[in-house]
Amino acid sequence: MKRLIILLLVNFAVSVAIAQIPTPVPFNSTPATPLPAPVSAAPAASGTAAASGLLNGYVPDATYKLRAGDTVSFQILEDRIWNSSDAPKPLIVTDSGELDVPYIGRVMAVDKTSKQLADEIKAALEKDYYQKATVVLSLNVANRLLGRVYIWGQVHSQGALEMQMNENLTAGQAVLKAGGFADFANKAKVQVVRGAAGAHGEKQTFDLDMEQILEKGHTEKDLVLQPGDLIIVPSRLINF
Repeated sequence: MKRLIILLLVNFAVSVAIAQIPTPVPFNSTPATPLPAPVSAAPAASGTAAASGLLNGYVPDATYKLRAGDTVSFQILEDRIWNSSDAPKPLIVTDSGELDVPYIGRVMAVDKTSKQLADEIKAALEKDYYQKATVVLSLNVANRLLGRVYIWGQVHSQGALEMQMNENLTAGQAVLKAGGFADFANKAKVQVVRGAAGAHGEKQTFDLDMEQILEKGHTEKDLVLQPGDLIIVPSRLINF
């Protein structure tokens, strides 16, 4: 009898314990709302980028003045939609300062901006060849050579010296580039002759004492050269 009572009590306790266990929540198999797919940009139409980049974005240069040796890109659009297959023609400014332009021949280009030159070419084309011409002219490659100076007299290497762009070449530096003074040079009487620099186009002459400039370090007395300058290093009257 005791065993029966104990068994009943145990069964009752187990039933109460099972009743207190929470019922699990059913699993929701519905997936979360998917994120919208990223929108990809539509591909540009063929030729559109080239047209907007060259024609619509083209601004003629009104500051840089062309020099001999410069290479420019030249094109006549002839008042039609830009075609990327029509490549601009490279033209080189000759030593005489001219540009050989299709249809109209040689045109002076030196000391003119791309905008000025394009306007002149446009006017010439519309005068004899086109009712309306759209001229695209832009600098392609700038000549790094600014010009030349010339040194003569008592130096080890007479002749022309090249001046590069953005180079402040002085008379003292030019003497050093020419190999320095020869044995009988009059260092205190060096002259720099500059042509067509005065108010009426006359020559200018600058007297330089290279003993002060090169040997004593007074570089403030040196002269910055310009293309076309002639440096003359005379001989001493008495050589000993």
